[in-house]
Amino acid sequence: MLTKEEIEFLDTYGYLNLGQLLTAEQVKQVNDRIDELMQAEGENAGAELAESKYIRHPKEEGADRLANLVNKGPVFDVFYTHPRVLAGIEAVLGQEYKLSSLNYRAAKPNQGLQKLHVDWKNTVVNGDYKVCNSIWLFDDFTAQNGSTRIVPKSHKLSSLPDEVMADPLEKHPDEIRIIAPAGSVFIFNSHVWHGGTTNQTDKVRRSIHSYFCSREQPQQIDQKKYITDETSQRIGEKGRHILDV
Repeated sequence: MLTKEEIEFLDTYGYLNLGQLLTAEQVKQVNDRIDELMQAEGENAGAELAESKYIRHPKEEGADRLANLVNKGPVFDVFYTHPRVLAGIEAVLGQEYKLSSLNYRAAKPNQGLQKLHVDWKNTVVNGDYKVCNSIWLFDDFTAQNGSTRIVPKSHKLSSLPDEVMADPLEKHPDEIRIIAPAGSVFIFNSHVWHGGTTNQTDKVRRSIHSYFCSREQPQQIDQKKYITDETSQRIGEKGRHILDV
């Protein structure tokens, strides 16, 4: 599902643009469902994050959040089953991986800035990576609306942003921005330095993260705890294996 050149790029730079994997109609369907969930869950939106002891910052004032999307409609199944995404995850983590969480994040107007960070507690040796993310764009990502920043090749460094930067909120001289149209998907090794930027527009900037970890690691969202019978039956044996349920 990935070319040799794509795998080499992902290994070297720590991220990969998979292109537009969703049609405009699929993007609309997901955004419509997100709107329904945000309205239905209200102040409890993203509550599952607060229940997880493996999520460092479950409350983020600068962004709208939803969690446990696995169980909130078949429209979300593609996020953890798309062959090109799984090929990217496997290129980073090897064959023994599972979904850790499937969450929605939308940077609010004039907010959304995050420190440069990694999604692991320390650096790794010999490419023994533990976590890998995919970000699905549900608005065009631009230089103005809080697009994600990444420091290429930083997944191979022996230091973390907090250790070497005076202020990880500041711009890094080597950072690049994810700039792409809605429907696009990016894989990034979660050991690469990354973070959200400030949304300087008057609209939310929407994305969904399907986040994976190596098989032996605990999941951010305990899939066994939340899985419903309807979801389990719908996704089949392969889906249940990816969720580790």
